[in-house]
Amino acid sequence: MKPLTIVLGGYGFNADAELAEAFRMVGSTVERVHLSDLLAEPGLLDRAGILAFPGGFSFGDHLGSGQVVALLCRRSLGPALAGFVARGGAILGICNGFQVLTKIGILPGGGSGLERQVTLTHNSSGSFVDGWVDVRFERNGPCVWTTGVEDRMLPVRHGEGRFVTRDTTVLQSLEAGGLVALRYTPQSNPNGSVNDIAGICDPSGRILGLMPHPEAFLVPENHPHRRHGTSDRPALELFANGVRAVAAAS
Repeated sequence: MKPLTIVLGGYGFNADAELAEAFRMVGSTVERVHLSDLLAEPGLLDRAGILAFPGGFSFGDHLGSGQVVALLCRRSLGPALAGFVARGGAILGICNGFQVLTKIGILPGGGSGLERQVTLTHNSSGSFVDGWVDVRFERNGPCVWTTGVEDRMLPVRHGEGRFVTRDTTVLQSLEAGGLVALRYTPQSNPNGSVNDIAGICDPSGRILGLMPHPEAFLVPENHPHRRHGTSDRPALELFANGVRAVAAAS
């Protein structure tokens, strides 16, 4: 039986429809839930196998991208999120969702504690980026979402996408533990992220955050080179991997 995926929305998240469609296309049952409803009733997570934080501009990026949602989640969802992860639940955060997960502190530590060790900050160019970049998926880490996913171009759209760590010890730990799940190629790094990091996972491999938008490449017609031919395939296997992993563990 395919797990239920809860896709959050509201308060400025604006990619929840596309994200919900991605999970539906790989066979998951999907419920779009307003963040306020989950904050008021954390028990909604008890029915779900996957929790997805979409991209957008939650709370207008006031106080920093993802910061307000992270504070609300830390206050109201901390125990519920820890229990969800302990039960084998999976979490996906894309762009603004990735920013939220790092500022909650659930990445990179997972369910071991909500300690902020990394963040996404202003692009080194000082400019908002909106385009497609080359992305390389790491092969040897624990991330269940990216297993076997082919390198490809993916769209990015963000002003605060530069991945940084609290210190070099955290960066070394990420690299040594195989927690870097995907990178920009050096020539296409759009924001100055350290070590070209485009996404990371937690040690269990079930929590993934990434800045590129795989939910914006669900059909070949989305690709910018569609008229000239491209070997890139839509990014559905990333979502299928997550659904498959949670179903197998339940």
